[in-house]
Order: sequence, then structure tokens, then C-alpha cells
Amino acid sequence: MGQTTTSTSIPGSSLTERDPQVIESLMPIWEWFYRYYFRVKTDGWHHIPTEGKVLLVGSHNGGIASPDLIMMMYDWFSRFGTQRLVYGLMHPYAWKVNPQIANLAQKIGAIVAHPKAASAAFDIGASVLVYPGGQYDMFRPHSQRYKINLAGHRGFIKLALKKEVPIVPVISVGAHDTLIILSDCHDLLKQLQQLRLPWLDQVDPGVFPIYLGLPWGLAIGPLPNIPLPVQIHTRVCRPIIFERYGTDAARDRNYVNECYQLVYTQMQQELDNLAQTATSRTNC
Repeated sequence: MGQTTTSTSIPGSSLTERDPQVIESLMPIWEWFYRYYFRVKTDGWHHIPTEGKVLLVGSHNGGIASPDLIMMMYDWFSRFGTQRLVYGLMHPYAWKVNPQIANLAQKIGAIVAHPKAASAAFDIGASVLVYPGGQYDMFRPHSQRYKINLAGHRGFIKLALKKEVPIVPVISVGAHDTLIILSDCHDLLKQLQQLRLPWLDQVDPGVFPIYLGLPWGLAIGPLPNIPLPVQIHTRVCRPIIFERYGTDAARDRNYVNECYQLVYTQMQQELDNLAQTATSRTNC
């Protein structure tokens, strides 16, 4: 099925920027990190059918670097090839903060986190990857590293219902140890907005973490980081199929809330199990 493009008025909405050759050129680099740096253990990939489309719903970890996301991408491409279409939803702020990095991400398959872009991807038979918790999830405190945080965002539920696709949760353990997030001082800085802080004038990141990690040591703010070489365990969970689908189901607020709670509960149960398994392996 041919690729299409959504409205060009939305930066990052094009589905034609994805370049399999760029992905293939990055695979050897990702493989080195996969095998030797993060020493990834993974399971559950049989839950993704060899054909058809799914909505992959993940829990973000490890700050902006999000190494578990990259390792999941490597696993997908090594199993299904670079031609099987999958697009990842990325925050619109990415195109404002660093257009060059955002444009490179588009070549790997990133599109703007907008309902029209996601719907267009499903319409051409692609799968879609979303991390509903976004920055609130990736910068959650280290003490909450085994807690799912979807930030109350329910747009992904409505998307799955409208497009009638199953949800496949993807989770990980270890990536949130690649930097140690101590706290979030966003609320304090928000109160100082009258000082006209540049980042508040341009883009409010929603979080302003304090963390320990490379290369900064002690860092303040959502800065890029170099992940520590901690082993990562990833898991693709069994698909979640709802009782009702369609536009009417997506408009039913109570039903959307029920579906959201179901996804949250199952993801938390899977993460609890994975954390216990990973801890057992480490202690062996």
C-alpha cells in the first residue's frame, strides 16, 4: 500500500520522510549497544502478529535518551525488517526545540503526536508506537521506576477504538537506572516565570528534573544525557482487545475511562512481574 501525507501545515506529519536505508545504516550501531552496552534481555515478541497493524503502547524510561525505546526499535527491525511500516509518535515540541534532530527522527519513523498523523499511519497499514506518559513518564523519580505513568492521557485509547486496532503494551526494566532522577523542580520554576526565563518563554517542558548521570554528574533540567551501561530487560505483552470499537465507543467517556484503566492495570501487572524476574536474574 502506498504512503500518503497528512496536512503539511503540521510539522512532522509527513509519512514519506521515513527512510529504510537510514534505518539500515544505524542497525550496526544499535546492535553494538544492544549486545554489549545494555546487554538486552527481551521476550514476548510472538505477541505481535507477522501481518496487520497494532498500537504499541509503551512506558518511557531513562530521560531524553530513552534507551529502552531505541532497543525496542532495534528488536522490531531485526525481527520484521525495515520495510514493515511502524511509526512512533513524537511530541510536537521536538520540532521547535531541535528541528535537526526531529528531522533525523522522521527518517527513522517518527511522526508528530497528532490524531490525524496517527490515523493516516494506520490507514496505510502501518503500526504505531506511542508513549502516552511522555516527559512526565521519562523523568519520573527513580523511586517510581517500577510504576507505570500514562499521565492520564486517553487519546491513545480513543485512537485504538476509532481505528479498531489491538493495543500491545511494551515495557522495560533497567533503563530508568541509566540516570538517577532525584526530584522535579518544575513547579518552583513555574512560580518564577515573572523572571522571563528563556525556556518558559519558548517552550514549557512540563518537567524540570534534578538527576545524577553522565556527562553532567548532577544535572538540572531536561538535558540530553549519556545513559549508564545498565542491563535492560524489555517485554512485549499480550494484546489487549476491547469489547467494543468504533466512533461511538471512542465518544463514550465512561467506556474510554474503563479501557484506560484496563490498559494501565495490565501494564502495571506486567511491569511488576518483569521487575521481579529481572531482580531474580541479577541475584543469581
